[in-house]
This record gives sequence, structure tokens and C-alpha cells, in this order.
Amino acid sequence: MPHDTHDHGNANGPTAPLAAPAEPPVRFTTHPDRYRHWKLAVDAAAGVATLKLAVDKDAPLRPGYELKLNSYDLGVDIELADAVRRLRFEHPGVRCVVVTSATPKMFCAGANIRMLAQSKHGFKVNFCKFTNETRCEIEDATAHSKVRWIAALNGTAAGGGYELAEACAEIYLVDDGFSAVSLPEVPLLGVLPGTGGLTRLVDKRKVRRDVADVFCTKAEGFRLRDALKMRLVDGGWPKSKWEAGLAERTRQIVAELSGAGAAGQRGAGTATGIVLDDVEPTLTHDGAIDMLAWQHVTLRADHAARVAWLTVRGPAEVPPQDGSALERAGAATWSLRAFRELDAALLHLRFNAPKIGVVVVRTEGERAAVLAHDSALSEMRERDGHWLAREIQLHQARVLRRLDNMAKSVFAFVEPGHCFAGSLLEMAWAADRAYMLDDPDGTNAIELHLVNQGAFPLHNGMTRLGVRYLGEPRLLEQALALRGAIPAATAAEVGLVTRAPDDIDWPDETRLALEERVSFSPDALTGMEQNLRFAGPETAETKVFGRLSAWQNWIFQRPNAVGERGALVMFGDPRAAVFDYSRT
Repeated sequence: MPHDTHDHGNANGPTAPLAAPAEPPVRFTTHPDRYRHWKLAVDAAAGVATLKLAVDKDAPLRPGYELKLNSYDLGVDIELADAVRRLRFEHPGVRCVVVTSATPKMFCAGANIRMLAQSKHGFKVNFCKFTNETRCEIEDATAHSKVRWIAALNGTAAGGGYELAEACAEIYLVDDGFSAVSLPEVPLLGVLPGTGGLTRLVDKRKVRRDVADVFCTKAEGFRLRDALKMRLVDGGWPKSKWEAGLAERTRQIVAELSGAGAAGQRGAGTATGIVLDDVEPTLTHDGAIDMLAWQHVTLRADHAARVAWLTVRGPAEVPPQDGSALERAGAATWSLRAFRELDAALLHLRFNAPKIGVVVVRTEGERAAVLAHDSALSEMRERDGHWLAREIQLHQARVLRRLDNMAKSVFAFVEPGHCFAGSLLEMAWAADRAYMLDDPDGTNAIELHLVNQGAFPLHNGMTRLGVRYLGEPRLLEQALALRGAIPAATAAEVGLVTRAPDDIDWPDETRLALEERVSFSPDALTGMEQNLRFAGPETAETKVFGRLSAWQNWIFQRPNAVGERGALVMFGDPRAAVFDYSRT
């Protein structure tokens, strides 16, 4: 078992009592039976799922605003994220997902302005980031799971509503003389489209820059005729032909994706899905320390020291050896359950532990057991093209990218008794630094696996190892050539870890590293980390997370948006916003 040699008290003084939270913690577990804002219907025989936005305006995540005009808050997007994931795991036969609205003439008015105006700065930024990740998961499903998402805009799609549509592979707008698409954030609110709208406009939809400029500064947007000319939508039908046109397009998509070669990807519509159970921890409090415990993951959040200790335990059971056994194990199989719990822990840290500055990632267990599960999934995916093995590895990749996106410093501590190998070793490389104890007998070792060469791509499509050695290709070759257990000295020599202190220096070096880190400005650290973490080629996703998140973080604090007469605060007020027109 990893040994904890650290003083968990306040690095900068005596432990202070934990202040009562101003707001209740955000919970991310839900189920279609408990949805308040979405209606999910699956036609298994047709291979089509329909997801209708039907926002309950009187059911906001927190009191103080109404969700009018199908506007959304975090609670709406938590349900959407749940639906996206359930469709992938519980309904593998679905080939086409139609996102539409249950509200006449209004698809979605975007993020709720009152919610944004009254939310704390950190919540606003994390809300945008979570929503971005949900949009990316929709695109991930289209790219890798042979299921195409289409946006059926049967009413106006403004702001975040249009950004949701942009995440889909195809966009169709009703031609009713009223409905339009728009991105009105700049002219109306003094902020940016917060969930990738600008990037997807020019990078994904390939809208010309000057055309995009016109679109993003015309608050009322454009109806079907002009939206088609500007490449803002892919098509549309008049109201009298809407249902028939949409039905025909979904039939075409299902036929295309169920043809030759699709069987290995999604079971050709015949695979039986698995049920995703709730992933909820037990929670205990001890003064300034919260302890959250799942089956495979524990989180110890020391709010006084501003440090959290996140531990993932490796599997205790042998992995399923074929697709049938994997489906029988379902959501309980370690490779899926552990990463779902890790995802839950990361989201808890983001939204419910804002003062935590450093997350220390650790593991416990046997390296061989982790590698056995990685091998079993990889073989089922590559040899058999099994849909569930593929979806589990895609899910693991998405959770690791969530770790890449943490607005907290992440350190990995590799200590005796760990199981940093294969899929779990990726967490050490997602960290800003990795410390590995160089023990006297050399038994503290890490181990690579073939999954480290492409199963878990970053936002830029590269592997973490590839980005790690951007300027040192020879070291990358040396690292990939290593087989079996890699002791600390070797790992440090080839750059697989940051530092490898011996057992004498380990306690002081790791303690000082944590004390130093929590003493720095969180604002400066976030800016530094977001610059350093997105090395390599730039893609639409790196722009969204490495650039948009940073700009939105800044803009949400500027007086032009959130000052006493800022545009976001004054929205709906008959008085005009007051801007400082200096440009820097």
C-alpha cells in the first residue's frame, strides 16, 4: 500500500475550521427517469433516438432565476451529459440521435442569463468548461462510435442553443419565417460564446472569417435562406414538410451507418447495451477534511491545506476475456467503473472544492492486474471489434482529458504499492509533475503498455508520450523500447517522470513542492498551466480548452461584462450597458 508521509495540515499556518459552504454541492448523478429538462425516446427497431429539450423553467439548479425559453443552466447540461453517455452504453444499436425541442418556435435560447449574472466567477467558468466537454463527447460519438447526431432546430437557436447544434454532425432549421440561428453574446452581453461556438464556426463548419464576423455581431441572427448561404446550417424544410424531411434524413443515416463494415463498430443495431448504475460516494467530514469513498476511488480533500489526495485502486478481479463476459460484467467491470468514479471525483473537485489548489494523484494495487484489463479490452477491440470494449476505452480517454483540463495543479506521486501502469500511467503524464520514489531495492517501478501508444489521445490527437517528447524524439524511442518494470532511476533518466528523490529526500522534497505550489497565485497558475498543457499541434478542441477557457475566465471578470453597468448584469434592463472602450 502507498505510504502517506505528508503532514496534511495547513502548509501556511494552523489548520482553520472548514467554513460552511455557501451553496449546496453539485451532484452529477441522474437518470432519464429523473430528468426535469429532457425527454429521451429510443426507437430500437429504427435505430433512432430522439432527445427533446423541454426545460422546466421552474426547476433551476439553484433558486433565483427562471429557465425561460428553453434556456439552460448546469442542471440541464448534467442531464444532457448523462443522456449522451447512456446512449453510447445502453443503446449500442442507435445509429442516429435527433436533438430537437418540445417547445414551439424555440429550440434553445442558450445559457440562462440570470443564472450567469448571479453566479460566482468560478462557477461560470466551470459551467462553460463542463458544457464544452459535453459538446465534445457528442462529437466523439459521431467520430468513433458510428452514431450520427443531428440538430433538428424546430425553432430559434440562440447562443448556447446554436453551439449545441454546432456540436452535432448536421444542422437542420425549420423554414417558418420566424426561426433563426444566432450567436448574440458579443453585441448583447459583452462576453464570448462560451461553449466553442466561434471555433466550431470557422474550424468545423469552415465558415469564412468575414461571414462569421457578420454572423457573430448580428444579435437577431439569420433565418434559413441566409443561414444556408452562410453555411450556418446544412438544410431545412418548411413547417408542412418538417416531419417528413427529418424522418427521411434519419432513415438515410441509419442505412448508411448500418451497412457493410458497421457491424464491428456498433453491433449493426443488434447489440444489447449495458445498464449504467449510479456512481455515488460515501461522504464523511472531519473538520476541514472531506473524505469521499467510491468502490475504486477515494478523495481526501484538505480544505485548510488546499490539497486533495486522489487515489485510484487497481482491479482485484481478473478481466473478462471475451465480449460476452464483458457484457455480463457490464458497468461493474473495473475498467469502466473505476474511470466513472474518477470522473465523478474530478467533477466534485471542480464544482464543490474551489479552494483546493493542488490535486495529488496516487494509485494502489498490482501493475499486472491493470495491464491484464488493458490487454483484454485492447484485444476485444482490435481482434473482435467489440462495441463495449471500444466504448470503455473511449470513455477512459475522455476522463483522462477531463484530468488534463483541471483548473488545479496536478501532481502524481508514484510510491511503493502503486499500480501506475498502462491506462493508469496516463494519469501521471496528465499531471503537471510526476514524483517517483527511488527506493533502495529498486522495486518501485512503472510499466508501459500498448494502450499508451494511441488508445487515449489528447485534445490535439497526439499521445501523452508524443507530446511529452516533442523536442526529444530519441528519448521517445528509448521510452517506447522499454519493456517490463521500469525503476525510478531509469524512468527519471528517460523523462517518464519529473523527479525521482530517494527515500531520504522524498518526504521533504514532496512536502516543499506542495507548500510552494499552494503559495502561488491561483490566477497565475491557471494561466501558466493552460499554456503549458496544450503543447503540440492546435485543433478545434485545443482552441476551446486552451484558448477559449482562458479568455472566458478573463472576460467574466471584466467590468464591461460584470461591472455595475456591465452588459451581462444589465441584460433586460432598459438602461444601456456602460463600456470602457480602451482596447489592449
